[in-house]
Amino acid sequence: MAISGEFGQEHRPSQVVRGESPRHGKVGGVTQPPEPQLQGVRALVTGGTSGLGFAMSQALAAAGARVVLTGRTEDRVQAAAARIGHATPGLDVQGLDVQGLDVQGLVMDVRDEHSVAIGVDRTIETLGGLDVLVNNAGIGMRTVNPRFMTEPAGFWQVTPDGFRDLIATNLTGYFLVAKTVVPYMLKTGHGKIINISVNEATMRRRGFTPYGPSRAATDALSQIMAADLAGTGVDVNLLLPGGATRTGMTPDDAPPAAQTTWLDPAIMGPPVVWLASRASDGQTGLRIVATEFAAGSTGSRT
Repeated sequence: MAISGEFGQEHRPSQVVRGESPRHGKVGGVTQPPEPQLQGVRALVTGGTSGLGFAMSQALAAAGARVVLTGRTEDRVQAAAARIGHATPGLDVQGLDVQGLDVQGLVMDVRDEHSVAIGVDRTIETLGGLDVLVNNAGIGMRTVNPRFMTEPAGFWQVTPDGFRDLIATNLTGYFLVAKTVVPYMLKTGHGKIINISVNEATMRRRGFTPYGPSRAATDALSQIMAADLAGTGVDVNLLLPGGATRTGMTPDDAPPAAQTTWLDPAIMGPPVVWLASRASDGQTGLRIVATEFAAGSTGSRT
């Protein structure tokens, strides 16, 4: 079964893997999980002010988790937290009552280790601990080429500063936040890290330097994290939408035909809630595609 790629290209659904042993399609209740509740779960979501991060913060909070979402500016993080924490028309999750959800905003720059250290400390102090990290903060191709869909640029046309900034956010940011969170999780003997990714076709797409390489690197980093943390009680998994989503990373000038295939960011809700729940304990090294998770479809090799 073929489905749309991140920006409209066709690809085969990504495989779901556990550790070093490839498995395809349904994996032990992953595609049709029970209804997990997250009361008592404490979660940190980076890049939570919009798009996928906002949708996942909302889904986690609606399932009962206490959530701290981060962004680079005070006004945006507080506005996002307020939108989730109050029942605003059109913002409920799968019909759930979102009145008074426990969501707080925190300014944190994932590119800066000092900012990350302060942010993680404040999160743990505020929540009284930390059980789940959703590594989501990232920037897209628009930052290096605003017309990347209609006028793709060769890698030699990307500025060094643009390349460095995107890698610093999308790759180094994941490393810095996970590096800061893991010692606490190891001390408590449990934790879950969910690294957000994209389709493999997007990683190799023409004109996608440096976004594609940054996401290929985060996939590799995530698998290494899972291997390094095996047996510690800290699970590490990858989660991706399975197609282009309506976020700030998608281009305004994308062809209308492509835009009609874009996914609602809310598709990330069910799998991120499952990954944050006790139902996923011991599941590590997985690569979960949200569209397949929701549909219960059978995956295949890319």
